[in-house]
Amino acid sequence: MSINAVVLNCSLKSSEEGSNTQALLDEVIQIFNKNDVHTEIFRLADYDIHFGISEDMGEGDEWPSIFQKIKEADILLIGTPLWLGEKSSIASLAIERLYGGSSLTNEKGQGIYYNKVGGVVVTGNEDGAKTACRSILYAMSHIGFTVPPNVETYWVGDAGPGPSYIEAEGYKNEFTQKNATMMAYNLIHFARLLKENPIPAEGNVMDS
Repeated sequence: MSINAVVLNCSLKSSEEGSNTQALLDEVIQIFNKNDVHTEIFRLADYDIHFGISEDMGEGDEWPSIFQKIKEADILLIGTPLWLGEKSSIASLAIERLYGGSSLTNEKGQGIYYNKVGGVVVTGNEDGAKTACRSILYAMSHIGFTVPPNVETYWVGDAGPGPSYIEAEGYKNEFTQKNATMMAYNLIHFARLLKENPIPAEGNVMDS
């Protein structure tokens, strides 16, 4: 069974710089690769994504091409760093743009994100990981994504300035790695489950 995943890296850094968020995302993607999940990664800072609540904000907006990949995917994984204890501004922008497309429907008339699963990865130096996870996962559930159990993983260092995930060798953190593994397998399992047994249209068709 073919499963496709889209990963949105919401780092404030472009792909010309290293990304602690990408390093943790890669732990999940490695498991995707081992289980024949085709994955496409978008570093959103590389794109001109316009502000707005729409799937297409017109000339120059590069979100529509990314959105098309999301519509075709079975898994959406959002990764964000923490700034001031919150998800990044780019993560907020991505969620607003996802929300802008939530009135679209699939071939059954359900919300466009039905039968897709979502998860989140967070990195940072201070507290705020669970707040960011809660915010992103609620938003995904609200617009129609299925949120399986244990589909968040995070790594945070000590409070205040200090080494981030890569420098601090966060890949050695047992808790973070355990959760990355659970996330990957639960996302794959539920994506396959929903592909074989999609949510019935009865009771949740948008115009009913």
